[in-house]
Amino acid sequence: MQFSMIFEAQLADPTRQNERQVIRESVEQAVLADEMGFDRVWSVEHHCLEQYAHMSAPEVFLSYVAAKTSRIRVGHGVVCLPFNYNHPIRVAERIAMLDILSGGRVDFGAGRGATEQELHAFGIAREDTQAQLEESLHMISRIWQDDVFEWHGDLLDVPPRPIIPRPVQDPHPPMYLACTRQDTLNLAGRLGIGALCLGFAGPDDMAVKRKVYDEAIAARSPADMVGAFAVDHMSSLCPAMVLDDREKARRIGLKGQRFFTEAINHWYTGGPPPRTDTDDEANDEVLRRRGEKLVAYLSEEKIEIGTEATGLFNPNHAYGTVADAIDYVGRLADAGADEVMFLMQMGTVPQAAILESITNIGQKVIPQFRG
Repeated sequence: MQFSMIFEAQLADPTRQNERQVIRESVEQAVLADEMGFDRVWSVEHHCLEQYAHMSAPEVFLSYVAAKTSRIRVGHGVVCLPFNYNHPIRVAERIAMLDILSGGRVDFGAGRGATEQELHAFGIAREDTQAQLEESLHMISRIWQDDVFEWHGDLLDVPPRPIIPRPVQDPHPPMYLACTRQDTLNLAGRLGIGALCLGFAGPDDMAVKRKVYDEAIAARSPADMVGAFAVDHMSSLCPAMVLDDREKARRIGLKGQRFFTEAINHWYTGGPPPRTDTDDEANDEVLRRRGEKLVAYLSEEKIEIGTEATGLFNPNHAYGTVADAIDYVGRLADAGADEVMFLMQMGTVPQAAILESITNIGQKVIPQFRG
């Protein structure tokens, strides 16, 4: 089992001062995670999603983290690969530079960046994103391996050029894909790249995802792979708050999760902006009721239930004491997760609680799963 944490740089009150503070606090969290024995930190790329994600230049953030740490891996999870966000040559150059500066500690994740807010800002048509993602993946792995790169694809044409610098990791950094649906899990398995999965729906849903992913891996042929080697690795997102006081941990964690779900629904489905004044409300009951309502709606529409859409409203995660966290992480391990990716930096969660959680996980949870 590997253990990591992910940064969205969320904040409830998005003033300029608070924005600077949350990014600096994220660096402090990453440095502590390194000291506490975490394997990796992941950083998202999103654009124009106020409150939900202020991490629009993660390669800069990760470079700073790499300079302040010595061991922990830095995961760009994920780079938005449609061409108007990031041309594949520029992606390959930036990741290689980060790999050099970090001493070969980079993991490369890819995704589409598919909210209307983001797509329209960059003039991207949604129907073009999947093909551009796949062509970019094939190009980037070749750029890292070829002394002189040349490409004549369906979408892009590149004359022979040396693309420099080249990464430290030989032949290239491990590659991953954001997987929020069954078709992306199938794609990751077929292409031979790791699967970064949302885990809000819990261990039972992760077991289903593991089966889908493994079936795609089994059906893969060598010609399908985009990289020089397979990364058959499934990471599960795990909302967490691990404090000595169980009730305090659940209260803080559930409030943060409610903020997260309301923010993501705002930008992905057009719902109202997230509320932050929910201290006196039973946030677990609010989440549960919304989940039940959504399941009923999806059932009427004959859409598969138990997916991430309903899982966002699941209030049962690694919220509580060390013992609670060990139990929940054990269930994710039994479900087939190769990596637990802790989500603690949710918009309303105070820095002190996150630092205490990182310490508790590093000192008391992770050692239970080593060896």
